[in-house]
Amino acid sequence: MTKTPPIDTQRRHVLSLAATAPLALGAAKAAHAVPTSETTAMSNPVPAPNSAPALKPLPFDPAKLKGLSERLIRSHWENNYGGSVKALAVTKKHLAEALAAPDTPPYLYNELKREHLLRTGSVVLHEYYFDNLGGGGQADAASRKALAEAFGSFNAWETEFRRMGAGLGGGSGWVVLGFNTHTRQLENYWMADHAHGPAATLPILVMDMYEHSYQMDYGAAAAKYVDAFFQNIQWETVAQRLEACCRPPAA
Repeated sequence: MTKTPPIDTQRRHVLSLAATAPLALGAAKAAHAVPTSETTAMSNPVPAPNSAPALKPLPFDPAKLKGLSERLIRSHWENNYGGSVKALAVTKKHLAEALAAPDTPPYLYNELKREHLLRTGSVVLHEYYFDNLGGGGQADAASRKALAEAFGSFNAWETEFRRMGAGLGGGSGWVVLGFNTHTRQLENYWMADHAHGPAATLPILVMDMYEHSYQMDYGAAAAKYVDAFFQNIQWETVAQRLEACCRPPAA
């Protein structure tokens, strides 16, 4: 009985096909084409976007966090976040090449767009995550007031946020306090991955619950990581995000 390859293996195979399709198709057409001024003019490729990978620096000294080791933070920033930054740049390059090749099959092009969605989500959420770390963990009065108004009390917000994090322990995902620009509500959102998030929602506080964010320090003890996360929240950043997005709409 033939064994079906794992999904990840199939995905890598499809992505490799998508990456090489523009080159293969272009070579095949070139072998049979008769050069003319018209075909030369029409075959100018779409220029690739300027997508040189650049990692956003950490806004804090990773040696000074409480309960989160410098080794963990640097590995997370360099390997997980950094890996997504680099992969996003490569994906954009292949997308430009695939779009320039008129015979690229749509299903191959969409595999690249799927990777583009995943990598964009990873980069953005990681940058929000690192930007809301490095503080003393004490919420300012304005943030406490905003959360109390949205959730009934500050403690009610914190209880739900922590419980959602514990529920994601041992798996993967994100807990995001977000402001929905459509409903004009602050809510906590559960996210299973980088690609699926609430519509029309701006992140206010982001907690990474992928195992790479805590396993090096805490093993499977995700609740201890959540405790450490709360000790290091940069509430000044949270307050700035609240101020920027939650202003009442103009009359």
